[in-house]
Amino acid sequence: MTGSKLGLIIGATFGLVYVLVNAGAFGMAVAVVLQVLAVAVLVGLLVVLFRPGAGAGEVQTDPVRFSRGYWIILLAEVLAVFGGNLVINLVLELPAAVLPWVTFVVGVHFLGLARVWSAPSLTVVGGALAVCGLVGFAIAAIGGPAAAVAAVAGVLPGFVLLGGSWFAAVRP
Repeated sequence: MTGSKLGLIIGATFGLVYVLVNAGAFGMAVAVVLQVLAVAVLVGLLVVLFRPGAGAGEVQTDPVRFSRGYWIILLAEVLAVFGGNLVINLVLELPAAVLPWVTFVVGVHFLGLARVWSAPSLTVVGGALAVCGLVGFAIAAIGGPAAAVAAVAGVLPGFVLLGGSWFAAVRP
């Protein structure tokens, strides 16, 4: 398996987790529909990635390398998530902003990976996630509804990750 395929599976799996964890804010009926849709998208992606003959025409040079740059970005992401969560909870006392903060950090992480891997499509995904995180943070900061925060900073980013993975998997 190439690093690119593994990266798509990781990104889509995190997208699924975002949807599974956050869709409950919409009530059971809507949550189930969103969750089933997200599972179907991930399963479909796996079928596309592992169908017979998939990757037969792949370029032999895979830009996705789990190199030093990757590990630095991952470490910075982990530190930012945990450090930011401490500030959000202990200083700002705004627990509703934790999800948007995580989403923002994940978006910035993708912006870094776009540069390390020379993958401009990750800039789109990273930018979209960062914006979702910022908007979700603003909604949380003004005391907006939990469902709005979950929609903007949880479910939407989940589908951005799933859709971005699909796009990368099927693009020519």
